[in-house]
Amino acid sequence: MKAVRFHEVGGPEVLRIEDVERPEPGAGQVRVRVAASAYNAADGGMRGGFLPIPVVLPHVPGYDVSGTIDALGDGVADLAVGDAVVGFLPMERDGGAAEYVVAPAEALVAAPTSIPLTDAAALPSVALTAWQALVDDGHLTAGQRLLVNGAGGVVGKYAVQLAKRLGVHVVATASPRSAEAVRAAGADQVVDHTTTDLHGAVDEQVDVLLNLAPIEPETFARLVSLVRDGGTVVSTTAFLATPGDDDRDVRAATVFVRPDRQRLAELVSLVDAGELHVEVTRRIALDDLPALHAEAEAGRIAGKVVVTV
Repeated sequence: MKAVRFHEVGGPEVLRIEDVERPEPGAGQVRVRVAASAYNAADGGMRGGFLPIPVVLPHVPGYDVSGTIDALGDGVADLAVGDAVVGFLPMERDGGAAEYVVAPAEALVAAPTSIPLTDAAALPSVALTAWQALVDDGHLTAGQRLLVNGAGGVVGKYAVQLAKRLGVHVVATASPRSAEAVRAAGADQVVDHTTTDLHGAVDEQVDVLLNLAPIEPETFARLVSLVRDGGTVVSTTAFLATPGDDDRDVRAATVFVRPDRQRLAELVSLVDAGELHVEVTRRIALDDLPALHAEAEAGRIAGKVVVTV
């Protein structure tokens, strides 16, 4: 089968398109004929050796995947050959940038039926990140106020959609380029962070501050004053310490996405119910993945890119 792999960490040039043996599923595993994988910034971090995730070399990137089950390992009872599935694969194992991938059965759920199977690969890790940041770590509940700093990215728009579904008032920052998409996601107030100081624009403290932007530590620390006493600051920027305020009982939490099959199944249900929009900005072929990594290395990739097989 065809796969994209790297045998050593380094720049995009370490990625190779290779013919490798098709994997066989072991106990508790299934083999998926890949429809698509998704590019995430963490793929570049693992390839470059910046993320402390213990991958075994050579490694196939692409931990978000969609496809069709074509073989079962021993002990798999709740999935069947022919099932269309989507999953967030263990990041340390081979991913979906290949024609086939072996995955733990517990990493997969039934794919959405309302969108193309290829596009479903864009859902798992980013939507799980938003849910975990807001609900599991942020403890956000109906009637509260949320400030999303950096809502113009993919995770930010999922966060806005999920927060509005919870019955939350959402204030979001975005650039002029993404402001309309953030409004469409449901934000009650959109602040142009390129021209407006948040401290003047936010007229009432929030219960949860979700930071998704690569900001300076001093700027981040100043934002904590916008959170009410007893509130929470949540951030997905793992390289930056998340500030809190012990004197006001403002809790700090840093989120790194975790596998959660039940939550992923719920997110799929929201997609099929029309309550959650799956963003796909671009679709590329597997052969073009090394060039995409090079593009990401040169500058930030806007939106969500899926890699079709």
